[in-house]
Amino acid sequence: MTNIRAIPKSHLADIMGVSLSTVEKWEANGTYNSVHENGKTVFPLEQLSNIAEIKAMLESNWDEELTTLPRRDFTSVELFAGAGGLALGLEMAGFKHVLLNEFNSAACSTLRHNRPKWNVIEKDVHNLSFLPLRGKVDFLSGGFPCQAFSYAGQKGGFNDTRGTLFFELARAVKEIQPKVFLGENVKGLSSHDNGRTLNTIRNVISELGYTLVDPHVLKAIMYQVPQKRERLFLVAIRNDIANLVSFSWPSPYYRIMTLRDAFFCGELYDSDVPDSDGAKYPEKKRIVLEMVPEGGDWRDLPVDVQKDYMGGSFLLGGGKTGMARRLSMDEPSLTLTCSPAQKQTERCHPFETRPLTIREYARIQTFPDQWEFQGSLSEQYKQIGNAVPVNLAFAMGRSLMRLMNDIDRVFPENVDIKEVDDIVRKQLSGHHYGYDIFGNVCVVAEPDGMEIKNK
Repeated sequence: MTNIRAIPKSHLADIMGVSLSTVEKWEANGTYNSVHENGKTVFPLEQLSNIAEIKAMLESNWDEELTTLPRRDFTSVELFAGAGGLALGLEMAGFKHVLLNEFNSAACSTLRHNRPKWNVIEKDVHNLSFLPLRGKVDFLSGGFPCQAFSYAGQKGGFNDTRGTLFFELARAVKEIQPKVFLGENVKGLSSHDNGRTLNTIRNVISELGYTLVDPHVLKAIMYQVPQKRERLFLVAIRNDIANLVSFSWPSPYYRIMTLRDAFFCGELYDSDVPDSDGAKYPEKKRIVLEMVPEGGDWRDLPVDVQKDYMGGSFLLGGGKTGMARRLSMDEPSLTLTCSPAQKQTERCHPFETRPLTIREYARIQTFPDQWEFQGSLSEQYKQIGNAVPVNLAFAMGRSLMRLMNDIDRVFPENVDIKEVDDIVRKQLSGHHYGYDIFGNVCVVAEPDGMEIKNK
């Protein structure tokens, strides 16, 4: 445990989800009194203990939760696995993955390269049946991409999600019937279409026979991740179990991690960030960013340079703080995007005038240095930018593992992982499945080119 006595204004703003100017107003009107330590203005934590988020940090069970161990081997299936951020965090918590599905070839190469024993099925999820795994898997997860729902039936139920990737996650739940499943998405899903999308998802989960825990948006900075990233998590428990157990969200870490924690030897890593490939700026952009101080952006440029660099964006409203943005070593990173060098979402190194490298990107997402990404440079950035931060996934995984342990106390059983692995390898990996017009599962293609037949 790290004993932190005070935090800077910027960190309080990040924790509270407010602007720095709001915190400065609190400081000016005496709501919270700052002090000066080592040349920095900070707020002593003892006077912030009335803030729920700070209180949770001060009273955190992080160390105790780190000791969570599985009562037995709990089997897991993951959809939309990407480069493995969520899967790796869940594995660290003790889950045994028997199937990971991902459509992107480079991401599948990353998964296979780092975990040769994982059953990675590189297929369109629409063409995969999970019926052979029915009743044989404890847990299902998936960070489903958020697409607009059709609301075709205007009832906000299962059929209204058909054609979306959430429907495929729901179909997998329906076919496998896991004890618990996890859905993960962007924060904006909670308010998308004035809450209608999330309400539809709630209705689908109810139709499936599951009880949804009240959804939470978790801030990655609260879970030992040096990045301002927020994700919505949905946890659902099968109805025959739900009334007998309860789920608790993970405790926060004791302090906010920064780029300094990510790039140098310390609490997060036992060595400095290794050298790696990275994108490069065109000379014209490099000259502009050379003028931006650490933690600065386009507003720190001369006005004539602002106009030339920003073009039409100069006259638009909004802060545009992602433009010509240089990160700060003593702050968490802004949310990583799929490219570190796009004009609207710059992620320039704090000291050097260049985009962040692959390994710097990976450390901000708390991947271990041993986790190697495959594919082109742009593919690697995309995989990392789309991932769930590993430490956030690990924290969620520990909470889920405590839930699975409680379920196992109520419904003890032994699962033969080898048997499930054999099912995945023999019955799932060699076939492409789909639905006929009546909603029945059918084989739509065979490896040897056999004609379509009913399953």
